[in-house]
Amino acid sequence: MTQVESKRRVALISTGGTIEKTYDELKGVLSNELSVLDVMLGQLQLGGVELERVSLMNKDSLEMTPADHALIAQTALECAARCDGVIIVHGTDRLAESGHAIYERNPTPAVPIVLTGAMRPFVMRTTDALQNLVEALLAVQIAAPGVYVSMHNKLLAFPGVAKDRERGTFTRA
Repeated sequence: MTQVESKRRVALISTGGTIEKTYDELKGVLSNELSVLDVMLGQLQLGGVELERVSLMNKDSLEMTPADHALIAQTALECAARCDGVIIVHGTDRLAESGHAIYERNPTPAVPIVLTGAMRPFVMRTTDALQNLVEALLAVQIAAPGVYVSMHNKLLAFPGVAKDRERGTFTRA
């Protein structure tokens, strides 16, 4: 008799940000036009995880409004009610605002909610995008319930998370 491997159901909410930027040859700029998450996920072995993709928005986080942060928080908590964990792919400039919005709405979610992003787009030769996505995929499976940011080999719990612009990473505020 073979034992069936149970899969963790993880919601992956896409909001845009640098991690998902692509190069527009005609305009000569990086922009949030298409999501590259499927390309990134296609490079990974995701046994044991069933992803529920939620394409919420595709914005540079500098363009996000308080209403966007509220929508991200609401969507994350709705996903947390039906999944074993939630990952939010987000722009780094305003990632902390969304993390704090989630925490303020529910400081003790039933499952881990992990925000991640990248300082350099996935499409660039030197990028932290894939590493950060992989770390978030691991963190959401092993972290205690709570709200976190996972980037650059760190997992930081909200509240009190801030972007350190000088070092290009996240830290405790």
